[in-house]
Amino acid sequence: MQRSLPLGLCFIMGVLMIIQFFSPHPISQQFFDTIIKWIRIISAFALVLGVRSISLRHIEAVRRRKSGYIYSIFTLLALVITAVLGLVFGIGPKAPIRTIFNNILVPLGATMFSILAFYMASAAYRAFRARTFEATLLLISAFIVMLGMVPIGNWISPHFPAVAEWILSVPNMAAKRGILFGVALGVIATSLKIILGIERGWLGGRR
Repeated sequence: MQRSLPLGLCFIMGVLMIIQFFSPHPISQQFFDTIIKWIRIISAFALVLGVRSISLRHIEAVRRRKSGYIYSIFTLLALVITAVLGLVFGIGPKAPIRTIFNNILVPLGATMFSILAFYMASAAYRAFRARTFEATLLLISAFIVMLGMVPIGNWISPHFPAVAEWILSVPNMAAKRGILFGVALGVIATSLKIILGIERGWLGGRR
């Protein structure tokens, strides 16, 4: 019963949502709107469970003085402070939570991505070694695109920006669309396996 009920609900809702997508009718649209509201309600409860899980995990780390527990203290303080400020003062343009977001979170995010730039440069150096024909094409394309995106490329030759734009718009776009088609087919296959009860990993525990 513990597995049959979720599998049955998943099958019924999956079939109904597929029918709704291909059924342009007011009743179908009303059903979709109702489902979206329920998804938001369930997501709110999931958020509460997520906050509870994170809090318990970090409280346990602080209580046991685990390695790096100081970061758990900062995480709990940030969680409590932002929650209180958001509930008391709201999320308006001049609210304290906006100040924290703009002056702390945004600079921290920029710092994190700037550090990742060194890792990306190292990965690009390893990937762009011309050991094979494909790697050579990748190296040449990357070199042309990088030159086309900076002023020195236009100074060397006015054709670099146009060639870089063509590479990004034609072969690069074609490859991206091919990847997206593959991802879409994978999503469809996985969704059908879940709806039909073939894939049961989402139930947790043993299959």
